[in-house]
Amino acid sequence: MQFQDVPRREDREGAAHAPAGSDALEPIGVVVEIAGSGSRIAFDLDRLHAIAPHADLAVALSGQVSSQVKVRVGRGWLLASVRNQKQDARTPGAVVSDVDFLGEGLEERLTGSIHGFRRGVTRYPIPGALVYPATGDDLRQIYAGDGRSTIEVGHVYPTQDIRAGLYVDALLGKHFALLGSTGTGKSTSAALILHRICQHAPEGHVIMVDPHGEYAAAFQDTGMILDVSNLQMPYWLMNFEEHCEILLTSRGDDRQVDAEILGKALLDARSKNRLAEQVGKITVDSPIPYLLSDLGNILSNAMGKLDKGHTSAPYLRIRNRLDELKGDPRYHFLFSGMLVGDTMADFIARLFRLPSRGRPISIIDVSGVPTEITSTVVAVLSRLVFDFAVWAREERTRPILLVCEEAHRYVPNERNADGSSVGRILSRIAKEGRKYGVALGLVTQRPSDLAEGVLSQCGTIIAMRLNNERDQAFVRAAMPEGARGFLDAIPALRNRECIVCGEGVAIPMRVAFDDLEEAKRPASADPSFTRLWNETGGEEEMVLRTVQRWRAQGR
Repeated sequence: MQFQDVPRREDREGAAHAPAGSDALEPIGVVVEIAGSGSRIAFDLDRLHAIAPHADLAVALSGQVSSQVKVRVGRGWLLASVRNQKQDARTPGAVVSDVDFLGEGLEERLTGSIHGFRRGVTRYPIPGALVYPATGDDLRQIYAGDGRSTIEVGHVYPTQDIRAGLYVDALLGKHFALLGSTGTGKSTSAALILHRICQHAPEGHVIMVDPHGEYAAAFQDTGMILDVSNLQMPYWLMNFEEHCEILLTSRGDDRQVDAEILGKALLDARSKNRLAEQVGKITVDSPIPYLLSDLGNILSNAMGKLDKGHTSAPYLRIRNRLDELKGDPRYHFLFSGMLVGDTMADFIARLFRLPSRGRPISIIDVSGVPTEITSTVVAVLSRLVFDFAVWAREERTRPILLVCEEAHRYVPNERNADGSSVGRILSRIAKEGRKYGVALGLVTQRPSDLAEGVLSQCGTIIAMRLNNERDQAFVRAAMPEGARGFLDAIPALRNRECIVCGEGVAIPMRVAFDDLEEAKRPASADPSFTRLWNETGGEEEMVLRTVQRWRAQGR
């Protein structure tokens, strides 16, 4: 491959700026094919091997898969990511690679590095354009961003000195998803990102739904921990659909009949509160307090007025279910008689951290919530976030971040959908939340089980190692084209490494997350079988304590 035969005047002028023997500004290949989003480059193996061992790491790795190279276009640089490599039998001594264009920048005249980088391509190179290594200075300029607020979560692989920053406003304003198989450090990485957000915005408003009780240990000093012992969520905050999910046990045509009866009784019960007179016209969904005893009495009175030709079975089903919930201690966090007062404003202020008082995050531990109503409880909390943002729009209220761990449980795809309301409200937040200042963060180990439309609404995707091919294909379809060169590395990522692409970063990058202090980590570490199975003593007392908690249905 004869570079000197390429008649490019601007390339010859650009090379003249480099000091003699500079690895960074010695060409390593030429463009051989151009397409809209990417092109094909032929690398000269001799030039790649000639790069000095002491060259900076970015230059030393030039030409490898997922590395960056730059192409001169006029007086500027075009940055590209190497997607693959293959031997070109027609050109001895050359390796052909497909590359994806990431963006462009101007040339710093003294050093030849990129500055003023921005995404997108306005001017393409032509075949024969020379290709150069992207230097450490280039990457520092690019990853340093454009002055927007950032949080630093690690360093850009494989460097040790280039920090990986996430644009806070873009990360939250357009939603994000953190994906990774079990055991890859996903929970610790989620805690790291949330800690950095809370440090950046100590008066923020973050709500995290924690289905396994892992994150209380990580945020006990900086957050409000809410579980079944202190959540005290008023039952009357549920809308009609959520009431049906909890109070109706029938299926098919019977469920439709039961729903009509419950809807009329619920509206009558809400109407008995004096707040209904102050508000004026109310609906069955209006968050007006009502007495459970009133609801039961309304059902009994309606049942007593039935004609002989009508069955009382629907009324009995609802009454029996209502009595069951009132008498079950597991449901006291929701159906306690102490929750009938108008505490809506206090509950929302505590839940949304308004004001935050130095604790900007609420951890909602739903591990103690009975399994059959967990989805409904999450639906109520999520809907409150969205409805509050809608009705507070005139107040220019502060944005709220809602983070859902194990998100595939709440927004499943059509194959796994169970018709619960939580999937619908989270899908609506994903599609419309940005308009009202509601940010959504999804954390899941099974992205292929997520509803397709929800992941596509996430502007930033943070992908850790995914072992399942179906999950990999699903993420590949959701990622922008410019990140294709990084996608093949997802199965080979080490623990606590990820690929980040989308609105929250300057360009797609591979990141090694920072170590998180022990006190700030979630309680999600794998048990050590070797150590624990070599310890003895105290087993009888441990079993007794466990049985006591088991019977009391509490921690």
